[in-house]
Amino acid sequence: MSQQNFVGGFITGALVGGVLGGVVGVLASNRWRDRTTDDFTQLSEEERRRLENATPDERMEIARRGLEDKIAQLNTAIEDVRIQMGSVNHPRPAHDFAEHEN
Repeated sequence: MSQQNFVGGFITGALVGGVLGGVVGVLASNRWRDRTTDDFTQLSEEERRRLENATPDERMEIARRGLEDKIAQLNTAIEDVRIQMGSVNHPRPAHDFAEHEN
């Protein structure tokens, strides 16, 4: 008898979980789609027209170039911090300070 209750509960749980998961997935995808609509408000008029008329492949290329620019900026910032941290982690030896004091 308990084996039948387990199987029935398992099947019911799987069905209810599947339905709830499907509903949550649909709601989440609708919210994601609403957030990812094209927002060109921060672009100049020329850039806005160019993007609105661009094909999906052209938009992908524009996005790729923008991402490459951001990566280059990030690499520059990382290099700057590395240089700053290098001077903190490797201070000048004490004898260098003694030479400057005389």
